[in-house]
Amino acid sequence: MDRKKALEHKESAKTLAELRDLHADLFKAFKQQFDRSLPFTDEVFDRWKRATDLGWGKKSSVYDSAYVFGDTKVGENTWVGPFTIIDGSGGLSIGDHCTISGGVHIYTHSNLKQTLSGGKLPIDRESVSIGSCTYIAPQSIIGMGIRIGDHCVIAANSFVNTSFPSHAIIAGNPAKQIGRVVITEDDISFDYTN
Repeated sequence: MDRKKALEHKESAKTLAELRDLHADLFKAFKQQFDRSLPFTDEVFDRWKRATDLGWGKKSSVYDSAYVFGDTKVGENTWVGPFTIIDGSGGLSIGDHCTISGGVHIYTHSNLKQTLSGGKLPIDRESVSIGSCTYIAPQSIIGMGIRIGDHCVIAANSFVNTSFPSHAIIAGNPAKQIGRVVITEDDISFDYTN
């Protein structure tokens, strides 16, 4: 190994050791403060700053592992979890105080017709809107053109291909309304007597 390569190797080894030390320090800090262990990139990058850089509302956050495309408008205090796809290429608005759980996909485009036509047809795009105070559980998929009202719950692993009004409890593949969120001054309950 020549001198230049030896120096490069030494610098690479030093950088790697520094990264490992940083990861160990961040691991300890996250474990102590939040009782969780995150992937290194989610330890290093500030999810609140990322949301701010995207122009999202105050106190919103988005994990580094989330994919964010196009025109996304997100309100205040909304949490976008890890391993999500937030597609705003056709326009996307998400309200205040929402939870977009890990693994959720929200799509505002479809290349189905373009693919089946051999590229002769364009990609379809249609906006999606999700109201305020809505909880989308893990691994759910929201299709293009969908409107979800305020105070909704979308159950885990749901495929939402139709719109729903405010206060809907939504579940299934394809998703259906299975109940209503009932909000009073001092409590929230769930009515499944639809």
